[in-house]
Amino acid sequence: MKRLSFLCSAALLLTFAACNEADQVVEKPKGHLFIIGGGTRTPLLMDSFVALAGGEGSKVLVVPFASSDAQGTGAYQAEELRNMGCNAQFIYFEKGEADLEVNLKKLEGVTGIFFSGGDQVLLTEMLLGTAFIEKIREIYWQGGVVGGTSAGAAVMSKIMITGDEAINKDEEATFPFIKRGNAITTDGFGFIDFAIIDQHFIQRKRENRLIELVIEHNLPGIGIDEATAVIFGGDRTFEVLGSRSVMVLEPRFSSPPRTDENGNLSADRIEMRLLLSGDRYSIK
Repeated sequence: MKRLSFLCSAALLLTFAACNEADQVVEKPKGHLFIIGGGTRTPLLMDSFVALAGGEGSKVLVVPFASSDAQGTGAYQAEELRNMGCNAQFIYFEKGEADLEVNLKKLEGVTGIFFSGGDQVLLTEMLLGTAFIEKIREIYWQGGVVGGTSAGAAVMSKIMITGDEAINKDEEATFPFIKRGNAITTDGFGFIDFAIIDQHFIQRKRENRLIELVIEHNLPGIGIDEATAVIFGGDRTFEVLGSRSVMVLEPRFSSPPRTDENGNLSADRIEMRLLLSGDRYSIK
C-alpha cells in the first residue's frame, strides 16, 4: 500500500509539473513583421512581402496616413503591389473615423498590411487606441504580414522615435550629442516591445539618438538602413533582407549608466552588431 501511495503521489506531482509547464507556454503570433528602413522599395523586398501575404491573389491593404498626401501615396503603393500580383487597395478616412463599420470591414480577409512612410506621429494620431489597429494586430497574430517603411517602420516598436529633439535646436546638426532627454519618443503600435526601431539609419547617421535611447530605456536598438528590411517571424529572431545593413545595439551594462552635469550619458558596455542580407539574429 505504501508503494502504491508513493507511486500515486509521484504521478500527481508529475502531472502538476506538466500542467504548470504548459501554463507557462507563451502563445506567439503566427504572422510576420516586415520592417523596411526607408529608401528604395526594391522588387526583392516587395516580392518577399507579397509572398508572406500569400502570394498571387493575396489581399493587401495599404495604410498611408503617415504621408502628407495620404490618398496619392496610398494609390501609388497599392498599384505597385497590384503589379506584383496581389489584390491591393488603400484605405483613406478622416481622423476619428477609423472605427466606422465601413472602414473596419475593409480589413476582412486581408492577409497583408503595409504602412507607408512620412511622419510616424501622424499615423499614430490617426490609429493608436482604435479598434482598427487592434484588428490589424489580430491579422498579425492569425498569420498575416504587417509591413511598413520609414515612418511605417518607426511605429512598429512600443517606444517610438518621433525624430524631434528636446535639447538641440540646431536644425543643421541633428542629434549632435548623446545627452539624456534629447531624443523625443511617444507610444508606437507596439508590435515589438522588446526593442526600439530606428530607420534610414546609417544613411542619415542616426547612431547618436539610438545609443541615447538604448541607454535610457535599457532596451536593444535596431537601426535599419535604407532599401533593407528586418523580418520577424512571431518571436525575437529576425532575418535581414536587402542591399544595405542593419545595426543592432544591445545594452550589457555591468554598472548603471551615468549622467554628468551637462547631461552627457555614459555607459560601460553596449554591444554592437552589423548585419547584412541573409544574416539572422535573435534579440536576447
